[in-house]
Amino acid sequence: MDDQPVLDPLGAVRAAGDPATDVYLTGTVFLDIIFTGLDSAPVRGTESWARGMGSSPGGVANMATALARLGLHTTLAAAFGDDMYGDYCWECLSQGEGIDLGPSRRIPGWHSPVTVSMAYEGERTMVSHGHRAPPPEQEPVPACPPPARAAVASLGQRDRASDEEPAPDPDREWVARAAAHGTKVFADVGWDDTGRWDPADLAELCHCAAFLPNAEEAMRYTRTTSPRAAAHALAELVPLAVVTLGAEGAVAVDAGSGETAEVPALIVDALDPTGAGDVFVAGFVTGSLAGWPLPDRLAFGSLCAALSVQEFGGSLSAPGWPEVAAWWTRAKADPATPAEALRRYAFLDALIPPAPRRWPLPRAVPTIGFRPA
Repeated sequence: MDDQPVLDPLGAVRAAGDPATDVYLTGTVFLDIIFTGLDSAPVRGTESWARGMGSSPGGVANMATALARLGLHTTLAAAFGDDMYGDYCWECLSQGEGIDLGPSRRIPGWHSPVTVSMAYEGERTMVSHGHRAPPPEQEPVPACPPPARAAVASLGQRDRASDEEPAPDPDREWVARAAAHGTKVFADVGWDDTGRWDPADLAELCHCAAFLPNAEEAMRYTRTTSPRAAAHALAELVPLAVVTLGAEGAVAVDAGSGETAEVPALIVDALDPTGAGDVFVAGFVTGSLAGWPLPDRLAFGSLCAALSVQEFGGSLSAPGWPEVAAWWTRAKADPATPAEALRRYAFLDALIPPAPRRWPLPRAVPTIGFRPA
């Protein structure tokens, strides 16, 4: 195996004195158990057998893994239980993926949140369980985020690692602090289980550089009837609004320049969409920090998401540069590749060597049943 490092997409913009962290994240890490190969949804009162299964860190770990695999120096602040699930997730992220867990903490006696995901018919059904992590004895995490080029914040209403009543995120204040220290904050949002879709839950957008909801979330928060109208409405709240359209791609509105861009999604056979939104955000953040044009950033996020849905699992399926290089090499050699796609992704030629090296593949073991050698 080649001992050269994975491609650094920020190599051209790095300078002395830059922060050691490219992207900072905080959130809840779940142990994901993923069943695949189901022909249909499980039926009440029956037993279903899946043809495939894997385990991996999930939740915020999906995005952290996607960022790290694209060559960004990623720091994660999260709570980990001291059970076997917590041990596994910690080792996967720190040793398997090279993610900095310096601001994270281990909590004695707290069990790890768990999600079981079942993938079938291009969709997935998930069942989760967890309790809110007890507060640290000293300063709350993350009280003072480390210096970073960027951070990803999850907005919205509910603490999803808890079976308790919905409550505002007590750690949300870090967003304003990070932005005040020069960190570009990219925000996403989760589904509002309360059904209120209160725009006040997006108050931190005033500190953010970009907001990346999916189409349904964007329309519900803006009370609009189309994703494009929602993107324009959100651009009044944040400098850059990006709305993902699933199988249709993504649309973006830059409030400062007035630029709008829309990129179609790649047509692929989807196995499991778990984590695809996180992977899109990771690709978009990578292109943004590298200074790419807006359409290229949308296209790269869509490509990363398309590669991820062809494999099972959230963090398991996040692509790195070897997967991107392999796809681009095949696409250029395949006469069936549409000319429009070749033009749309031509910017990859400046990033990927003509004869891609056999990059090492830092990967966590894809099941809790085996331990690294």
